[in-house]
Amino acid sequence: MRDTENMAAEAEFDEDEEPSFSDPEDFVDDVSEDELLGDLLKERPQEADGIDSVVVVDNVPQVGPERLEKLKNVIHKIFSKFGKITNEFYPEGDGNTKGYIFLEYSCPAHALEAVKNADGYKLDKQHTFRVNIFTDFDKYMNISDEWETPEKQPFKDFGNLRHWLEDADCRDQYSVIFESGERTGIFANDIKEPIVVEERARWTETYVRWSPRGTYLATFHQRGIALWGGEKFKQIQRFSHQGVQLIDFSPCERYLVTFSPLMDTKDDPQAIIIWDVLTGQKKRGFHCESSAHWPIFKWSHDGKFFARMTQDTLSIYETPSMGLLDKKSLKITGIKDFSWSPGDNIIAFWVPEDKDIPARVTLMQLPSRQEIRVRNLFNVVDCKLHWQKNGDYLCVKVDRTPKGTPGVVTNFEIFRMREKQVPVDVVEMKEGIIAFAWEPNGSKFAVLHGESPRINSSFYHVKNNGKIELIKTFDKQQANSIFWSPQGQFLVLAGLRSMNGALAFVDTSDCTMMNIAEHYMASDVEWDPTGRYVVTSVSWWSHKVDNAFWLWTFQGRLLQKNNKDRFCQLLWRPRPPTLLNVEEIKLIKKDLKKYSKIFEQKDRLSQSKASKELVDRRRTMIEEYHAYRDNAQKIYQEQRLLRLDLREGVDTDELDSNVEDWEEETIEFFVTEEIIPLGEQA
Repeated sequence: MRDTENMAAEAEFDEDEEPSFSDPEDFVDDVSEDELLGDLLKERPQEADGIDSVVVVDNVPQVGPERLEKLKNVIHKIFSKFGKITNEFYPEGDGNTKGYIFLEYSCPAHALEAVKNADGYKLDKQHTFRVNIFTDFDKYMNISDEWETPEKQPFKDFGNLRHWLEDADCRDQYSVIFESGERTGIFANDIKEPIVVEERARWTETYVRWSPRGTYLATFHQRGIALWGGEKFKQIQRFSHQGVQLIDFSPCERYLVTFSPLMDTKDDPQAIIIWDVLTGQKKRGFHCESSAHWPIFKWSHDGKFFARMTQDTLSIYETPSMGLLDKKSLKITGIKDFSWSPGDNIIAFWVPEDKDIPARVTLMQLPSRQEIRVRNLFNVVDCKLHWQKNGDYLCVKVDRTPKGTPGVVTNFEIFRMREKQVPVDVVEMKEGIIAFAWEPNGSKFAVLHGESPRINSSFYHVKNNGKIELIKTFDKQQANSIFWSPQGQFLVLAGLRSMNGALAFVDTSDCTMMNIAEHYMASDVEWDPTGRYVVTSVSWWSHKVDNAFWLWTFQGRLLQKNNKDRFCQLLWRPRPPTLLNVEEIKLIKKDLKKYSKIFEQKDRLSQSKASKELVDRRRTMIEEYHAYRDNAQKIYQEQRLLRLDLREGVDTDELDSNVEDWEEETIEFFVTEEIIPLGEQA
């Protein structure tokens, strides 16, 4: 019935005239387009859409059609390093390019990278690029002529970043991670017990690192790296790098390198990022195929250069531009390893044999790229480069298989870097090499050679007359690692992990064994920056029981056993290079006896410090008791009248005050007697 009514209504509607939908003449439309079509209008293309990804490159060579394709290839090669280029435009006039071009990237971030890294790029002697974001032209053209005073930014005071160096007792600091990484503490080293400087829970998610000069403490987090410093270890800088796993500082502490396997993409290199420590800005990103050999970049001693090795290529970059030195990498076919000198801008690298061409070690001066020494080697299996700390010597450990001789023979090729034409001395070792280490501030080196249980430790001296002298050999050592004191002369021969923590403390001035000790299952050995103390430790990361760190003197006398629940890591805080010159240091050493009296007096005071503290504590307690007793007697005397009144005049303050009222009473107790018969006497 309802359907019938609807059909009738529709028929009646069809028969009538069509209704008018026009607005009346006096109608006013008060609905705006934003209210009516707001969502659609927001999606409407804007005139400026996409131009944030466009860069303008000035000072480009003006070329004709015959050279245009070559120019495009050069430009694309340079600018495609910063991201994917989606569009290129080369304006032309009078048959030549106009000297400026437009490049469009896939995203604004790539355009910003191009501006930061390519602005000031020197193409040749006549052309140095000036690179700007396209939108900057409008921004700078619309700057007001009226001066506006910039807003004053609040000063962030992080305190004295070198305050620990001013400690009156010259105590060094170290970081300790314990409770399986849940707690991190900073301690000042003291002979009696560590002094807590700062301790926090969950300060880092994995481990910590000190910067090379001890200014900053770096902590690891899922989102990136944080730097801490100052007297209260305030947060100084943050670097956002998701999933960061490894870091490395430049020796000058100006730059920080971070690695994350999560961030890398083909168009946007983010696996390795170099940051400016002071500003927190990203300087440049790089791809990373493998982090097996960290650090990927190796820095020159002054932080002016850093280098990276890839297949048949050595790329050297300069700071602060982070661009390739001379705009090109070095093609070195077969390069296996390289290393910077710790004292000069010199790179050492080695190349294996290729058919009839011998293996060679090359020393190259930077930035001139001049080869200052080349050493040819034959029948080479492997090479290792070992620099002395000051860069005075380079030892190339060469494993060779001489013709007609079974097995591997090791040669130490010693380069004398400070002498004219860099002469080379050779030491041949016919036994297997376990460890090698230079004396940090000297001309001696130590070698562990042989096979367990017959491991020998030998000490050599590089003399000024061009000879290398064997000073001493110790037979049958339980050692697999060598740890020199930072100041030289003293070292620890350690048998870590599988060798159960055997320790030998050696004075190399006369090659005497000062002490032999053991720290069972020790996994690490760490010298303090001064060379006065050494720490051995058993890390929870490598061994799940007996986790602790022990403090020794450089002579091998045990001072402390510090047991920390699930102790993980101990790192000494590095000291910056001394401000004293060589002559001033010699003068101090000469007058050391004059200073030693002051130090001995301080040591005696520190030894009697414990008893002095005990006496002071007892004196304080007796003074507090006397004060309490005097106050109690005062109150007692004030309440005397009240006591007499309550006791009806009977004075009970003295024991003999009412002796005449005493009554004597005798009480007897019955004692049970028992007779025990004794046996007959013999």
